[in-house]
Amino acid sequence: MQQTLHEFNGVIDQCRTLFIAKTKDYGTAWRILRPRSITDQLYIKASRIRSIEEKGVQKVGDTIASEFIGLVNYSILALIQLELPETASLELPAEEVAVLYDKQVAENIRLLQAKNHDYGEAWRLMRVSSMTDLILQKLLRIKQIEDNDGATLVSEGLEANYRDIINYAVFALIKL
Repeated sequence: MQQTLHEFNGVIDQCRTLFIAKTKDYGTAWRILRPRSITDQLYIKASRIRSIEEKGVQKVGDTIASEFIGLVNYSILALIQLELPETASLELPAEEVAVLYDKQVAENIRLLQAKNHDYGEAWRLMRVSSMTDLILQKLLRIKQIEDNDGATLVSEGLEANYRDIINYAVFALIKL
């Protein structure tokens, strides 16, 4: 588990550095996005990864790794959006964004530790393409929950699905 935490934190450091740098470049323009728009952005990224995996070639310069980083960051962005009150300002200082980002990562690490305890290091035996498929499945679930106005009967909600996307994307980055 120590190795996994070390690798997880290394990937998250890369993702966080990019997220904060983009916040400094663009501000928090992402705050204008509605949850459904974030889900669609995630779906586009995951679909591109799957398309490249299936075709074996890509024509746009962005790497599969950069798309997985995007999946991590957009999922964290979604979790931040879910927690912020509607009255929160559209523009947030980069320092506040960093705190909000770190809070979401800390919760994902807690989840990672719990799941790794129960499942062991099973993710290490998975193919990256399977992780891509599972991310797409989570996104289809999120879309359905959004279409149901957030209501579920017995299933996990939006947060759990975003957190799983983060973990699968980080695992894929570790494996890449």
